[in-house]
Amino acid sequence: MLEIRHLKSLKAIAETGRLGLAAERVFLTQSALSHQIRALETHYEITLFQRSAQGLRFTPAGQRLLDLANELLPLIEKSERDLIRLKSDQSGELRIVLECHTCFDWLTPVMDAFRRAWPEVEIDLVAGFHSDPWNLLYEGKANVVIGGLPVNTTKQNHEKLSALQHLPLFKFEIMAVLPTDHTLRNKARLAAEDFSKETLITYPVPEERIDMIRQVLKPANIEFNRRTAELTIAIMQLVASRRGMAALPSWGIQSYVDNDYVIAKPIGLKGLWSELYAIGTKEMMLRPYAKDLARIIRDVCAEKLNGIKLL
Repeated sequence: MLEIRHLKSLKAIAETGRLGLAAERVFLTQSALSHQIRALETHYEITLFQRSAQGLRFTPAGQRLLDLANELLPLIEKSERDLIRLKSDQSGELRIVLECHTCFDWLTPVMDAFRRAWPEVEIDLVAGFHSDPWNLLYEGKANVVIGGLPVNTTKQNHEKLSALQHLPLFKFEIMAVLPTDHTLRNKARLAAEDFSKETLITYPVPEERIDMIRQVLKPANIEFNRRTAELTIAIMQLVASRRGMAALPSWGIQSYVDNDYVIAKPIGLKGLWSELYAIGTKEMMLRPYAKDLARIIRDVCAEKLNGIKLL
């Protein structure tokens, strides 16, 4: 009765504490995951969880199976990678360029996990800000771009970019960041007009690559000033010093909000959400270690970042 998929489900439940979030992680509906757990409990005639206001709590029986999952699943993943290595040479180089600059906050544990899984693959970052990160793939200066899908490209670039392949990672909410004493501090959420005549502090990238400008301010014909800074901490200091407002991923600002340096507000009625992908040439993205990089990013970020939704 006990299968690998059951162990993966138990691990997801342990990491999220909620059936709905766990179901999303293992690509099931919540009802399908509930049915899977009930089938296990019926087969072994034992209860695996106790429900409480804080979420699901494992019974001793559930904890025993969770211990098995934590012991067995890493061994299975390693064995699968070893089979790939035996099938063909999987050594190589993986140079990553980041379009999403706050990704630095979670990339270190991802790279550590990747190095343990693929020690024969040299992984590195392409430093600096790049106005056209996808073109680095064609120039041979990078192998994978971590960012959103390209938008508003020329016809020539569109043809080149259509030859690329992307692997989905996750979606995340972009929050408005304000000084703690801003006049809008008591609003539940901000609208496009709240940014009128304000200074928007961003990373030094083209406007068409900034979701706040492309999806919110431009369509509403909002006039605003813009100031740039290369580092997240510099943007936070400028906002805290009342030099302007910002719009950044929720995970990148959480520590500043928790320490009352700034405050954060949702943008729009449904929030402003962005999607993240691993993008590369078709040849590169078909390589097992490139696919595994996407899996590791999803797994690590699902565990460490609050509020994201796996794609």
